[in-house]
Amino acid sequence: MKEGAEAVVQVMAPPSRFRRICVFCGSSKGNKTSYQDAAVELGEELVARNIDLVYGGGSVGLMGLVSQAVYSGGRHVIGYVNKRP
Repeated sequence: MKEGAEAVVQVMAPPSRFRRICVFCGSSKGNKTSYQDAAVELGEELVARNIDLVYGGGSVGLMGLVSQAVYSGGRHVIGYVNKRP
């Protein structure tokens, strides 16, 4: 959990008008840990704003990190996997 001014901003964030947001990102974690940190932070922010996740359905990489953060926070997670003909 964040401390100081960031914590105040997080608590006072207005409720979102969105109930679900769709996120598609890499199935690889990438070479920079900053990408991984950003994916987890995005998931945590969705939880803080009571937003559910619709995503690319993968359990690995950046998509996996976002979905795990949202699911761990108690929000709904819907994975979309395209079915090839």
